[in-house]
Amino acid sequence: MKILLLEDDDFICKEVKNYFELDGHKVDYFNDGQSLLDNSVLSIYDVFLLDINTPIKNGIETLKEIRKDYDTPAIYLTAMNDLDHVKEGYAAGCNDYVRKPFLFEELELRINQLIHKDCMEQIKITEKYSFNLCSLELFLNNEPVNLNNQEKELLYLLIKNIGSAISPEIIKDYVWEDKDVCDLSLIHI
Repeated sequence: MKILLLEDDDFICKEVKNYFELDGHKVDYFNDGQSLLDNSVLSIYDVFLLDINTPIKNGIETLKEIRKDYDTPAIYLTAMNDLDHVKEGYAAGCNDYVRKPFLFEELELRINQLIHKDCMEQIKITEKYSFNLCSLELFLNNEPVNLNNQEKELLYLLIKNIGSAISPEIIKDYVWEDKDVCDLSLIHI
C-alpha cells in the first residue's frame, strides 16, 4: 500500500512513516499542500492522509484540488475537531475523519476498511487465476503462487485499475519507486 501524508509536524510524519513502513507499506509526506500538489504523482497512492491546518495550502483546499481528478480514499488526521471542521472536511471530499491524538492501530483499521472493502473475496483474473487485494496473494487453482514484492505490487496496481490504461511512468513509480530500472521506451529492437 502506498500512503501520501500531508502533515506539518515532522514528528508525526516520521511516526506515521515508521509505523506503516514496518509492515512493508510506502509513505511519502509533505509539510504543505502546495508542495504536495506540485511534487507528487497522485495516481500512485492508495490513500491520502491529510492534516487540515497546514501552511501555504491547507488540507481542505488541497483535497478539493485532488478531488478534481482523483477519488482515492482520503482521511483527515487533525486536531480541528469541532463539528464545523468535520462538516467542512466531508464537504471537501474526505472519506473519514480521525481526531488527533490518534492510535496507529485504529488508523490502520480505518485505512483498511476504506481501501479493502471487498478484500475478503478473491478477484477472478482468469478461470484458473485469482488475486486477493488485501494479502496481495495470487492463486492458481486456489493454491498460492510465490511472488516477489515487485510482482505483487504490479499485480495489485493492474488489478485495482482493471479497465484503465496505466502509463509506464505510473507503473515504474508504484512498483519500483526510486530504484533504477530500464526505460523500455529507449529500447529499439
